[in-house]
Amino acid sequence: MRNENWQNFVDTCRACEACELAESRQHVVIWRGGIRAPLMILGEGPGADEDRQGIPFVGRSGKLLDQLLTSFGFSPEDYHICNIVKCRPPDNRVPTREEAAACRPLLTEQMRLVRPSVYLLMGATAYRYFTGSDLGITKARGQWTESNGCYIMPTFHPAYILRDPSKKTFLWQDIAAVRKKLEELELLAPLPHQL
Repeated sequence: MRNENWQNFVDTCRACEACELAESRQHVVIWRGGIRAPLMILGEGPGADEDRQGIPFVGRSGKLLDQLLTSFGFSPEDYHICNIVKCRPPDNRVPTREEAAACRPLLTEQMRLVRPSVYLLMGATAYRYFTGSDLGITKARGQWTESNGCYIMPTFHPAYILRDPSKKTFLWQDIAAVRKKLEELELLAPLPHQL
């Protein structure tokens, strides 16, 4: 039954024309990873590589994210990666409030189906549109908030780290904190070297 619900959701996403981003997209970019996962990783929106392949975080940012997740012992079933908007904004610009609002019902349904316990918000746009806060990502990152029994961690976007490698340590620390939180919640087994 649940697979049918997920497929209905995917079909709804692919048919969506709620905003003008639908006119220029190649693919609706919905998710990768596990369908039901304890961790949801949210980015801003698809870039050119993502739009071409229909999969989130497949460019240079995605490769960096994958390296990090692997180094912290995450398997693809442990996380669900998606974006605030499911269609690429032209020229990789930041999605508008209207575009994010148009996509919000789909994201809400996605969260309902995935049912994560921890959210990792990658970058200022994901943080702002997910939480409604205007606090800058530099101030917000690394700080846990709790909402509806879920834990939310904002961090830098991997693309930002690629542009400014001096901030790399902060992203590493935040992903380590996410791993620790999932272990504390008994949603992931501790890594062997931590025993």
